[in-house]
Amino acid sequence: MGRETQIWQGSHDHRGTPEAPGRVLTLVRTSGATCAGVAYRVGANVLGHLDVREQNGYQRSPVRLQRRDGTEIDAWIYIAEPGNPAWLGDAPAPAIADQIRRASGPSGRNAEYLLRLAAALRALGEDDPHVFELERLLLDQ
Repeated sequence: MGRETQIWQGSHDHRGTPEAPGRVLTLVRTSGATCAGVAYRVGANVLGHLDVREQNGYQRSPVRLQRRDGTEIDAWIYIAEPGNPAWLGDAPAPAIADQIRRASGPSGRNAEYLLRLAAALRALGEDDPHVFELERLLLDQ
């Protein structure tokens, strides 16, 4: 089973601008892949807000999540399909880190986003070599 966070989606409206997009977490449909995270119970009013916030290339998709205790729940996730208008795709880690380092938008600096993502993964006890490599490249600047 594969597990790796992708940072392939452009952020033209939150962590970057149309002229200088940031890069943000990207869930991509991959057979057999897993993704660790936190599930939140939200009301319809919050879901509507999330649909607006995640409109930059993401699609809300139903999934069956398996919790750490093995139980399953129905949930929604936001998926970025290749070819969507904000899709940036893969690139060498130093190039991604450089783009993240330079990008900033209405929701703040893209570097802050990546550093907080790395901290959240550590707090969950998750090892994500790609995110941690980007973190190291940002901190070694």
